[in-house]
Amino acid sequence: MNVWIAIALTAVGCYLAKLLGLLVPAGALERPVVQRLAALLPVALLAALTAQQTFGNGQHLVLDARGAGLAAAALALALRAPFLVVVGVAVVVTAGARALG
Repeated sequence: MNVWIAIALTAVGCYLAKLLGLLVPAGALERPVVQRLAALLPVALLAALTAQQTFGNGQHLVLDARGAGLAAAALALALRAPFLVVVGVAVVVTAGARALG
């Protein structure tokens, strides 16, 4: 039963978050600072999520094959490779590092 309570609370929370977004005045959303933050916030959140998933293991900081894959992907991006090539390079390097380690 606790799972259903959590699901219901999450649904209500999502609804309230959407409602709060609709209640914000349009003038507040047109400010340059708000527009700049809205453009940069998703990038910052994605970078934080990537770092946490790559270098985190519960409560510990780890450097393993995922770090090598991320470094290879960053190098492929620096060389302006297409997205699918970047993902492929990361997968191959991560798998190779796991096979060797």
